[in-house]
Amino acid sequence: MLPDLSGATRIHLIVGDPVVQTKSPAGLTAEFAARGVDAVCIPMQVAAADFDAFLAVARRVRNVDGIVVTVPHKLAATRHCDVLSERSRALAAVNAMRREADGRWSGDMTDGVALVAALRTAGCEPKGRRALVVGAGGAGSAVVLALAEAGARAAVHDIDAARRDDLVRRLAAWKVAASADPAGCDLVVNATPLGMAAGDPLPVDVTRLAPGAVAADLVTRPAVTPFLTAARERGAQIVTGADMFAPQAGILADFLLAGHLAAG
Repeated sequence: MLPDLSGATRIHLIVGDPVVQTKSPAGLTAEFAARGVDAVCIPMQVAAADFDAFLAVARRVRNVDGIVVTVPHKLAATRHCDVLSERSRALAAVNAMRREADGRWSGDMTDGVALVAALRTAGCEPKGRRALVVGAGGAGSAVVLALAEAGARAAVHDIDAARRDDLVRRLAAWKVAASADPAGCDLVVNATPLGMAAGDPLPVDVTRLAPGAVAADLVTRPAVTPFLTAARERGAQIVTGADMFAPQAGILADFLLAGHLAAG
C-alpha cells in the first residue's frame, strides 16, 4: 500500500548508477511506515560525473533527511559528510548519510554488519571461519571489516590491486590477507556487481569451492546469481542479496531516523 504523501512527508534518497536493482525504496518506505514515520525513500540514478554536484544540491533541500548511497558512489560520498562513524573513517566509505539537528551530515557504513546479521540468521557464524571477500570497493571493504570484527580470518581480492592493497593496509590490525583463491575457505562473499548483467564472469573459480562452504552474494537482482547457482551445485549453502537486505532495512532505518527524530 502506498503511503499517504503530503507536504510534510520527509524524503530519503537512494543514489546510484544503476539503481534499478535496489530494494531500498520499497523496503525502507515500508520500514518507515511500520514505525509510524511519515517518510519515503526515492531512487535517484546519478552518474559518477554528476555525483558531487547532485549531493551539493541534495544536502540543501530542506525536506531531504537522509541519503542512501549505492554503487559506485560509496567512496565518493565520504567527502560530503561532516561527521563519519569510526568504521566509515577506517574504510573511507559510506552507504548512508543523515541530516543532524544542527544541519551537519553524518555518514555510516552498514553493509558489513547487515551481511553478518544475514549470515547468522542463516546459521552461519563467522567466528573462526576462513572467509574470502571478492571486491574491495565500499560494500566489499565493509564486509571484510565486519567479518574480521566477528572473528573470521578474512582475505580479500579485487581486480584493482592498488585498491585491494590499500584496504589490506587500512585493516592491518585485523590481519586481513590478499588472496583470490577460494580453496580452503568455508565462506566466500561476492561484493562486486558481477552477476547483475547477463554474461558476467563468475567472481571466483567455483571448482575450487569446497562442498559445505557458504556462498553469499550482495547482488539483489537476479535474486539467485550465477555465482550462487554454481556454488549451490557444488554443495554450498547460499545467502542471497535479498537475505542481506532483510536486516539491512532495519539497520538503515535506525541510522537514518536517528537524525530525523532528533530534528523533529
